[in-house]
Parts: sequence; structure tokens; C-alpha cells
Amino acid sequence: MSEVFVKTFKGDYVRVNPLPDAATALRQVAGWIEDYNEIHPHSALRMRSPREFIRAQSS
Repeated sequence: MSEVFVKTFKGDYVRVNPLPDAATALRQVAGWIEDYNEIHPHSALRMRSPREFIRAQSS
């Protein structure tokens, strides 16, 4: 599961953003993780974000 996360994170966030240095990347990581959990659709969750999926389970 962690390997899939790393692959998705690198492909959908790291490789598509300009990162002139490590400090720039580190400043952006928190926002990318927030997007990944709140907005980014996941095929295993029927194209919902993890938080959307969790909210639907608790309803």
C-alpha cells in the first residue's frame, strides 16, 4: 500500500511541479498531502478521495 502511495504521490504531485530545490519541495508537501486526502480521486475508492470515502462510510 505504501508503494502505491509513493508512486501516486511522485507521479501526480512531485513530477508535475517545478522544484528548483529541496526547500521548495518541503514547503509544498503539506498541501499535496491535503489534496491527496481531500480532493484527489482514488480508483480503489470508486473515484472518491479518502476523506470522501470515510465520510460516506460514517453516514
